[in-house]
Amino acid sequence: MATLDGSLHTLYDWAKLQDPKGAPAKIAEVLSQKNQFIDFALYKEGNLPTGHQATIRTALPTPTWRMLNQGVAPTASSTGQVTFQCGMLQGRCHVDIELAKLNGNEKAYRFNEGKAHMEGMTQEMAATKFYGSASSPNELVGIANYYTSTSENNGENIILSGGSGSDQTSIYLVGFGEQAIYGIFPKGSMSGLEHRDLGEDDVDDENGNPYRAYKDLYTWKCGLAVEDWRYGVRIANIEVSDLIARTSTQAVTASTSIIYGMSDAIDRIPDLNACKPGFMVNRTVASALRKIALDKSSDVVTIEPAVNQFGKSIHQLKFLDIPVLINDAIVNTETAIS
Repeated sequence: MATLDGSLHTLYDWAKLQDPKGAPAKIAEVLSQKNQFIDFALYKEGNLPTGHQATIRTALPTPTWRMLNQGVAPTASSTGQVTFQCGMLQGRCHVDIELAKLNGNEKAYRFNEGKAHMEGMTQEMAATKFYGSASSPNELVGIANYYTSTSENNGENIILSGGSGSDQTSIYLVGFGEQAIYGIFPKGSMSGLEHRDLGEDDVDDENGNPYRAYKDLYTWKCGLAVEDWRYGVRIANIEVSDLIARTSTQAVTASTSIIYGMSDAIDRIPDLNACKPGFMVNRTVASALRKIALDKSSDVVTIEPAVNQFGKSIHQLKFLDIPVLINDAIVNTETAIS
């Protein structure tokens, strides 16, 4: 597995590499404050206009124990190709010109309206990155749908936490890196959320009557490539009610406790030095881990002062030195898997 070599970047890094006259750099900052998966993940440009095709080794050559005066038959490895699709998420914002003028600052009013659209797109993209389904050809496949059954080939990277009710959640350990897991955007397109100011135009009301409006178009083309499934681990079937009460399946000493599950997950990753690992959790799980850190007062779960990539001081929750990242898109109503 190749080590990280700088060919993959966060969306903020990609934005800095692009045209400074456009809006993506500013929009990338707004997005990063809304979802830590988007901020933390590494991305690269796909090799297809609709996504990315990766070549994956499926079998190794078979060596031979050779005897003297005995030949060795040549063997070869085998490979296969997998295509990861990108989805295109769009939103339009139409603002009545006269309404914008009433607020005294047309640009500020348009920007505030635009922020609402960006927030809606951010929440939709974040949810899809976790739960997007291959059965919906217009969207990307989310990380949860790569790890759905312990009987599949990648089942060893699914850890079950004992839950069976209707209030289930998961923790996702994702190792971002080249030939591991990474975000993608189509070949020749822009990374992150692209904003186009369409200017002033006629817009029809609900009765078909036109009025003048400012028009904005927001486009986000993105996908997720799980090139090597070993770099992703899903800790599933976490019973939320047990976790909050810290009893039954989520008692601190229970074998199905998230602490033990997260510890086991680390050992499923082939090489932590070859990726950028992070635990993806929702606020319920993050709160439970923070309480465990306060109660245990140990070096397992820590809350450390840090500075994010925008220079802002934060207190980073970590588990055995791996960042724990909050994602509101991870729900507490997942279906239990087996």
